Amino acid sequence: MAAPDSRVRALDEKGVSVWLDDLSRALLESGTLERYVTAHAVSGVTSNPAIFAAALRADDRYRDRLEELVRAGLRDPHALFFALALADVHDAAQLLRDAYERTGGRDGYVSFECTPDVAHDAMATVRQAQHVWERVAAPNLMIKVPATDAGIEAIEELTAEGLNVNVTLLFAAARHEQAARAYQRGIERRARAGEPVERVRSVASVFVSRVDALAAQRLGEKAGHGSIAVANARAIYRRAVAIFAEPAFAELAARGASWQRPLWASTAPKTPGMRDVAYVEALALPDTIITVPEKTLLAFADHGVPRLADGDGEEHSAALVDAVGAAVDLAAIDAELEAAGLLAFEAAYADVIAYITGYVLSPGNGETP
Repeated sequence: MAAPDSRVRALDEKGVSVWLDDLSRALLESGTLERYVTAHAVSGVTSNPAIFAAALRADDRYRDRLEELVRAGLRDPHALFFALALADVHDAAQLLRDAYERTGGRDGYVSFECTPDVAHDAMATVRQAQHVWERVAAPNLMIKVPATDAGIEAIEELTAEGLNVNVTLLFAAARHEQAARAYQRGIERRARAGEPVERVRSVASVFVSRVDALAAQRLGEKAGHGSIAVANARAIYRRAVAIFAEPAFAELAARGASWQRPLWASTAPKTPGMRDVAYVEALALPDTIITVPEKTLLAFADHGVPRLADGDGEEHSAALVDAVGAAVDLAAIDAELEAAGLLAFEAAYADVIAYITGYVLSPGNGETP
């Protein structure tokens, strides 16, 4: 059995990248993130409004930075949010730059999510992504765009402009294929325009545990422990491999384009009775990415089994068929979970803005509540 510090590294050596689903000033300044990169071969970082909201309220360092920014005359809550969050993103990108260079742009990314207020406006998403890209000014930045109808449009445009995109809030195969095709169209546009394609990367973040949690509500014990979500993810993986093996993309690959790697998100089990590293082990598929919260990372480092999973997953496919036959409508689940995910991020972002606004209006900061 692998030693504790090498279990995650063993996955990396087998072609499965592990990214940390967390980012905060504390992780950066304490050296914890750097330790995860060196000791556990963590090769990327993702964040979202909920993660930042939790970090903001838990760490006085953000309050100190807020004080500096307000004293310097910056008072708009949204501008303050970007100033705080992008400082973390910039520093994480610097920390991961070596992994980015060493892997030729395959890994070493930090993802920043577009704010949820632009999720249904393609052009607003594009403008915000361009703004963030210019401010962070790091080639290993990824812009997270939710796979709404507007998001699919934005993905193509941003890819055509040469920005790296992390497509998020994916749950079902049909929506994933839309995201894959949008990325492909963006790469095709760059190629036609004579622009380089070899350093433009994209990942498709497929959420796992939320599918099982909702299926369990519909099916009870018939849902099994992780079978439906794993089957769904493996089906998406097989389809992604097929899409990017088609002749149209093969021509782009010959010019240096990379496929849109599947990324498994929401990997901490929410179903009672599941092993804490079950999703990591079941979805350790070749050339994929697994994002893990800190607790799951440490659990896998302690007792995870670092081996490649069976990409065919026939037993999981059978479970998926049984689930559909039992009246689980995966398309409906996809729509419900997408809407719920956006609502959760909207609430988290509103919480962040309310917190910052409260600070700006607090006595002593020059304004009256």
